[in-house]
Amino acid sequence: MTDLPIYPLTKEHKMLRDAARDFAQNEIAPIAAALDESGEFPHTTIKKMGELGFMGIEIPEEYGGSAMDTLAFVLALEEICKVDASHGVIMSVNSSLYCQGILKFGTEEQKKKFVTPIASGKSIGAYALSESQSGSDAGTMKSRAVRDGDSYVLNGRKVWITSGPVADYFVVFMVTNPEKKQKGISAFLVEGNAKGLVRGKKEPKLGIRASATCELSFEDCRVPVEHRIGEEGEGFKIAMTILDAGRIGIATQALGIAEAAYEAARQYAGQREAFGQPIGAFQGTGFKIADMKTRIEASRLLIYNAAIARENSKKTGERYSLEASMAKLFASETAMFVTHQSVQIHGGMGYSKELPVERYFRDAKITEIYEGTSEIQRLVISRSELGIK
Repeated sequence: MTDLPIYPLTKEHKMLRDAARDFAQNEIAPIAAALDESGEFPHTTIKKMGELGFMGIEIPEEYGGSAMDTLAFVLALEEICKVDASHGVIMSVNSSLYCQGILKFGTEEQKKKFVTPIASGKSIGAYALSESQSGSDAGTMKSRAVRDGDSYVLNGRKVWITSGPVADYFVVFMVTNPEKKQKGISAFLVEGNAKGLVRGKKEPKLGIRASATCELSFEDCRVPVEHRIGEEGEGFKIAMTILDAGRIGIATQALGIAEAAYEAARQYAGQREAFGQPIGAFQGTGFKIADMKTRIEASRLLIYNAAIARENSKKTGERYSLEASMAKLFASETAMFVTHQSVQIHGGMGYSKELPVERYFRDAKITEIYEGTSEIQRLVISRSELGIK
């Protein structure tokens, strides 16, 4: 990959990208296949990522972060995801889904207590919005939080919680006023050792298997009022704002997966021979390579554009939902296209666990689903363009 001239990178950007690349190749690559096979959470390497600053790239320095911009985060995350998407989604959820909502809507005390340990990599954060019957339509949420003096009592179930089995802190969304539907949702910070918080079994997944996922049950879980983020009823706005940032992270994850699959295919197409010449010399394979490369670079442009829109949003307060959704939609579908083509180019070897190509294929699928399916992204984009609320 060469630097794109319309997005000039600073010296600091390049240093961070190169550091992430070196770490991913030297520390993560040797263990990625084994972690995928076992499904073991990578505690040791995640801790090292925190020590190197990768878990707090966008976090202000006063809360233990590096205070760099969104493009820096994207560059580092891309390198991690090229080697292992499981490490990448842990990094992305920590930084975007967990930290960003607290930083934007939380109190000073909340930021110090709940963000600082996450930015250093000493602790893991998670985001609990989805329920079994309530995914993209948060207005059908059934979980309840009832005010009781200086506390809220939380009851309900959350599903598909990334890092749920190991998280130390959670951002949790529950209904405080059922009559108001979406405007009756509130956000809370819940500590992992809170009484009444029960973690379910770890989900067996098709891909990103080293990223632990489970459901959470809240059984009369008492949370102090000072752990509510923002005011009552602001939860839906907070959740959607957080998802804008999260979608840039998932788009970047998809880009990293696609790049890894493409590099493997390009190399194989140049080495594997059939009928006296490399298979890349045949138009059927060469055109695949051309399409893969073009879609990857188009994805990169959309992601960088969304990253810059996010930076502008920090100054203007304007949402960047359109840019984030376009990046997430195109990059995730690119990841599926590229990994599929890479398996095809590799033939039988692409179907074997002896090569990482089949893992890239499995990992790619989730990027079209979580943090808003492709269908939801198209809904966001079309409504924005048509002026429909």
